[in-house]
Amino acid sequence: METDVKIRTSNLNLHYGQNHALRDVNMDIAAGEITALIGPSGCGKSTYLKTLNRMNDLVDGVTITGKVELDGEDIYDPQVDVTILRKKVGMVFQKPNPFPMSIYDNIAYGPRIHGIKARSELDSIVEQSLKGAALWGEVHDRLRKSALSLSGGQQQRMCIARAIAVSPDVILMDEPTSALDPISTTKIEDLMSELKKRYTVVIVTHNMQQAVRISDKTAFFLLGDMVEYGDTDAIFGSPRDKRTEDYITGRFG
Repeated sequence: METDVKIRTSNLNLHYGQNHALRDVNMDIAAGEITALIGPSGCGKSTYLKTLNRMNDLVDGVTITGKVELDGEDIYDPQVDVTILRKKVGMVFQKPNPFPMSIYDNIAYGPRIHGIKARSELDSIVEQSLKGAALWGEVHDRLRKSALSLSGGQQQRMCIARAIAVSPDVILMDEPTSALDPISTTKIEDLMSELKKRYTVVIVTHNMQQAVRISDKTAFFLLGDMVEYGDTDAIFGSPRDKRTEDYITGRFG
């Protein structure tokens, strides 16, 4: 297996009951890059994202066939510990979802679950994670305040800090800026460019300008098919498939 492939999807099919939501998706996601998933609502991009850390396991009536490999290991192997998988593959959701507890306890939550108890170590993780999410300067003097007191953009950066606190390999982001104002969106986009120096990032976005600004590779999904995948510049500059061209030029979607 090539060293630069972080996640390999082979012949991935997913059904919700009778609904065939993903069809034969084959994709290699490179380490240390930002990969954007674009396409109209209901096309399968968020469903695909959630297969990468088995979030779809939580949905009733879902059946998945094919393979998703992380560093060469099939994450759907029955031997896989899903808790450890989700430590390696973190998730940031569309709406910020801080736990109703202090900023400090939000960030320390994951490390505590994974057995870190020493106060000094937790202090260090909280500080490094908040610095990694470009939030430390704004909150370092109010770590004991409720996370719910933060603004929406700060809450989302705190959720990113919470995701990186458990030292993941991959960060999945499901439209992480769609609920935010333009200034907060810019901060999160700048942050993503920093994050890819340490993590592999996969982002679902409805905002095609965002995909152009931040991603290295882009995959276009339509009706459960992954239609086209390649370098972002090529996808937006000279798409090979007419459906991709129609979508990015605004003819539908």
